[in-house]
Parts: sequence; structure tokens; C-alpha cells
Amino acid sequence: MNSQLLYLDDVNTLNFEAIVRKKIVLLDGRAGVILDRTYFYPTGGGQEHDTGTLGETRVLEVLKDETQPDTVVIHVIDGELPAGPVTGKIDAERRLRHMQHHTAQHLLSQCFIRLFEIESISSNINGYTPSTLDLAVKSLSRDQLDQIEDLANRVVFENRTVRTYFVTPEQLRSLPLRKPPKVSEDIRIVEIDGYDYTPCGGTHCISTGQIGIVKIIKAERQRDLARISFIAGLQALQYFREYQETVLGIAGQMSIHPQETYASVQRLTEQLKLSQREVQILRQERLGFEALELAEKGEGYGSWRGVVAAFENRPVPELRSLAEKLKSIPGLVAVLTSFDGQKLSLLVTCAEETGLAARDLLARLLVPCGGRGGGDRNIAQGGGLATIDQFHQFPEIAREIIRGLAQP
Repeated sequence: MNSQLLYLDDVNTLNFEAIVRKKIVLLDGRAGVILDRTYFYPTGGGQEHDTGTLGETRVLEVLKDETQPDTVVIHVIDGELPAGPVTGKIDAERRLRHMQHHTAQHLLSQCFIRLFEIESISSNINGYTPSTLDLAVKSLSRDQLDQIEDLANRVVFENRTVRTYFVTPEQLRSLPLRKPPKVSEDIRIVEIDGYDYTPCGGTHCISTGQIGIVKIIKAERQRDLARISFIAGLQALQYFREYQETVLGIAGQMSIHPQETYASVQRLTEQLKLSQREVQILRQERLGFEALELAEKGEGYGSWRGVVAAFENRPVPELRSLAEKLKSIPGLVAVLTSFDGQKLSLLVTCAEETGLAARDLLARLLVPCGGRGGGDRNIAQGGGLATIDQFHQFPEIAREIIRGLAQP
């Protein structure tokens, strides 16, 4: 059962008549139909499938079943569709986006060969997110990418014809192919007039001008390959529009010209870094004052003093910084705790003069909540799950444990 793959010869027909020849249920439970002829492009060759409708039923996905003697196309639908005549309609914008990106990929691949003799390894064609192209090189400079962009868009502006046709193995030998075909018969060539010849079964623009524009947005290393992400046509227009709105919005907030945005943001970033450093210095000074205030309010136990302080939702790193201040105060034992609604976090410090070990005191304090932790003689940290009632009871429990340790 062979669905006639009409998109191979005609990418512009988006409305067509067909006959539902067979209804099937896929392994995942979704419904599918097979038509006697179709213009829907199925996923393959790194390009995503078309979407659209068959009658009033949405076509969600289009797949190839290549286990059959002749390739069968399965149209995955979101409802019921009776056997017999049906009108198919392909989503025009999605088709165009894929055509623009796929043709742009062929063009970019040829440009990399012509300028730098870099071969393309694989690609992934998308219409609503950037497409990607993997290249047989580890890295690319910004200057190289700019040269590739310039050359690709020059060919776009030349509006060269893009043709598709089938050739025999004998005819294939006379073509300057960019890469060899993956099949030995029914070999379809996509030719950018006199510029690129590539075996391909995807949907493509009918001229390079239809691509609109090609923009490489980033390059990154993927193992031993360089991967570029690029956009074209409608996706590029959407991308530029979003960036323009962002830049204009920032410029408006800052009351500057849009072209001054980058320099202004750089200055603000440096000012922010300086302010953050100043804030950090002030925070440390504040923590030092807080530590002294806590120590003064501590309870006396002979030659040393004990401090217990409880906080709600205080960040543990800040609690640790406060504990570092407290551990340097002679003759002081401190227990700090913070509760975030579920977990009780503990910091314990013991000055050398007290004769106590922070890790041992922490172990005793963690028993009621079954928590875990560790540290050394001077400072220890841990925590465990607790209720709000346990948090409220904890300060008195901690004081009782400290009093017990102070008993002769």
C-alpha cells in the first residue's frame, strides 16, 4: 500500500483531495489513517512533519512506516475519520517555516565548504525554534560566522532558483554533490541553481529569495564538533521583532538611545558589582555587631557564657557567617537555629576556653529531630525535619542541654 508522496514534486499545494484507504491504531493508542495520496510531509531527514486537517479532524503528526515494501505515510489524527473521500489542508505557515529553514541549511552547508572547507555532519530542522547544523570542526570564530552569514545572504538576495528532480545512478555521477545519497534508487536532488546539489527528500523553497534572510545566532562545541544554531525567514523576523522590543523597552526605561543600550548596561553592571561588594562589607559589619549583641545577652555559666538564638526563614549561609563571628568571641558557646517551615537548621560554636566540642553539642541537639550533621571542636552544622511546635520548643531544650553541660 503506497501513499503517493506528492510533496516531493510540489511543495506549494496545500489543499488536496484524497481517499482514506485504511484506519489504524498506533502502539501508543493514537488513531491514524493512510491515504491513497498525500501532500503531508512526514518526519524524516532531520525535518519535522507537517500539521493540518483532514476534513474537520486535526492532523497532529505525520509518520513514515518504512517496514512496508513501499513507504506508507501515517497521518496521526485527534478524532474519528471515516473511510472514503476527504479534503486535506496543510498548515501553510508551518510548511513555509520548514521550507525556509531546510533550504537555509543546504545553503549554509555549501557556504562552509566554499569558504573554509568544513563539512556538515548532521542537522535538525525546526520552524518555530532555531535549527541546528553540526560541523566537522571543534570551534568557529565570530569572524568566520560573519563571513558565512554574508555569503549565504548574498545568495539569498540573488534569488537563485531551487529545483528538485529525480536522477538515475548514472546521471548522479555527473553532479557535483555536496554529500552522497543514502539510497540507491529514486534519488531526489535539491539544487540551488549552480550553487549546491544535495540528495534530499525534504520540502524546500522554490527560490533562495523565499528564504528571506539567514541569521546564525550562536555557535557552541558539541564533543568534537561545532554546532551552530540559525534562523531564517519568518522565524528570523519574529526573532528580530522580539529583540527590538526588548532593546527599545530597556532604552525607554533608561531614557537613552537604543544604540547606547549595551554601553549603558555595561556601566550599570559595573556599578552593581561595586554596590554588591559594598553591601557585602556592610553585611559583615552588621553581623559582627549582631554577634556582640547576642554575646552580651548570653547566660553566664561560670567562666563561660551560652547563647541560644532562633530565627524563621533566615538563610543558612547568613547563619553560618554569624556563627563564624560568634566562634571568635572568647568563652562563648552559641547555638543558632533557623526554621523554613519544614527543616530545622543548626549552627553550634564553642570557644576553646569552654572545654566543649561543637560537634558533640550538635549531636545532642539533633536527637529530638533525628537530624544529622558534623563539624569540629569550634564549629558544627546540621539539621533535620521538624514541626513548628518543635521549633518553638527548641530554644528551651537547647538551654537545658547547655545547663547540663555546665554542671560540675
